Amino acid sequence: MDAIKDLVQDCNFDCNDSGIALQAMDNSHVALVSMMLKSESFSPFRCDRNIALGINLTSLQKVLRCAQNEDILTLKAEDAPDVVNMVFESADSDRISEYDIKLMDIDQEHLGIPDTEYAATISMPSAEFSRICRDLTALSESVAIECTKEGVKFACSGDIGSGAVTLRSHTDVEKPDNNVEINLSEPVALTFSLKYLVNFCKASGLSGSVRLCLSNEVPLLVEYGLTNNSFLRFYLAPKVRPVIHSINRCGRCANSLYRRSATRNERTYCHSHPGIVMAFTVLEERA
Repeated sequence: MDAIKDLVQDCNFDCNDSGIALQAMDNSHVALVSMMLKSESFSPFRCDRNIALGINLTSLQKVLRCAQNEDILTLKAEDAPDVVNMVFESADSDRISEYDIKLMDIDQEHLGIPDTEYAATISMPSAEFSRICRDLTALSESVAIECTKEGVKFACSGDIGSGAVTLRSHTDVEKPDNNVEINLSEPVALTFSLKYLVNFCKASGLSGSVRLCLSNEVPLLVEYGLTNNSFLRFYLAPKVRPVIHSINRCGRCANSLYRRSATRNERTYCHSHPGIVMAFTVLEERA
């Protein structure tokens, strides 16, 4: 919940006979989260009809913090419910805790996520990815991820300096979770916000490895695989490089100049100083 609640405050948990799914986008429409908990992850699991449970994630997190690591969690919701019931049962004692969370009516659009053939796929230890993002955020707000046949490079540059971390394919027979696998069909280089990536890394405790999928001009996919083919996925839009525009400005007051297109000999003029035709050109960045 830590990784999701910082992106969205309220969302629907869609329940059906396949499991429990969640999908939501942050307010800036830069990041999207998609979670699927398959029915096989629960024992037992029963859902008589499709139902959406609208829950405030901050409230949900407060209740989940009441549970111990080894507690057994049971979720219950009646037909047309007003609350969702959560029961924590201690595995080694007779302690039972029961909570009700009020449900919300959330009008949320379900977005179709198209299947994408990514140009580069990197599987790496989730702790290593978390460390890279955490270290680079001390230098910059953005990270450039470049994947080539030489490996994958995470680079950043900021006011105090620059930094880069390069990983190459690596296989550890004794500790498979330390493997780094890179599948590449074409080179990819994209820039992303480190703030969002650091937030995604809060889910590192759920899985020993993380999968990064990249293609040029396509959102980055960060996937944490869970048991029984369940998953937690984050999608992050790449940062667009600014476009350079040239603007003519007045040599005296720096106002933008206008053009008198009615005259045959076209010149640029200033509203405040129409007699001055001396001008200079400036370059402005627009995202």
